[in-house]
Amino acid sequence: MKEIIIATKNPGKAREFKSIFNDEDFTLKTLLDFPEFPEIRETGKTFEENAKLKAHAVMERFNLPTIADDSGLQVDALYGRPGVYSARYAGDHNDAANNAKLLSELGGVPKEKRTARFFSTLVFASPNNDEDLVVEGEVKGLIGLFPAGDDGFGYDPLFYLPELDKTMAQLSVDEKNAISHRGHAIQKLEKQWQDWIKW
Repeated sequence: MKEIIIATKNPGKAREFKSIFNDEDFTLKTLLDFPEFPEIRETGKTFEENAKLKAHAVMERFNLPTIADDSGLQVDALYGRPGVYSARYAGDHNDAANNAKLLSELGGVPKEKRTARFFSTLVFASPNNDEDLVVEGEVKGLIGLFPAGDDGFGYDPLFYLPELDKTMAQLSVDEKNAISHRGHAIQKLEKQWQDWIKW
């Protein structure tokens, strides 16, 4: 069985990758399988820099192919914030606080000017490959006036998709994977990784 590590402790993110590797030849692990692994400091200035930091730290520790992502929310009225600081905008990985801060900062901004996008960069690093495989994905929408939906995580309850008349948190996992930023990046990864990887 070939092992691949998804460099996340977020079970929601890990689930989104399973569709690529649902083959019996692979075992997918996450950082939840390695609780002793230290927290990786995301000191990069871009999503790609942070994803590379994570992918290489894990790959070098376990000598296994590793996929890491860095993704975030970019709000036009906030000049692209929270961006790379999305997960720790108001408190480290505190979704409720982050959403509350975002709504507060957008107070008084009319609906049509609350345009935003979710952006994701995936980096696949392997001990036998000289170059990383890097793919990106995005989805555009609006920031709602209040949260809606119980699924998803992060800013999903506030990210409204006009064409579906739903927030990300009102979609099933399959619906979200089909249209989300990470879903788009995963679809690109799915088309490229087998030609790229050297076992």
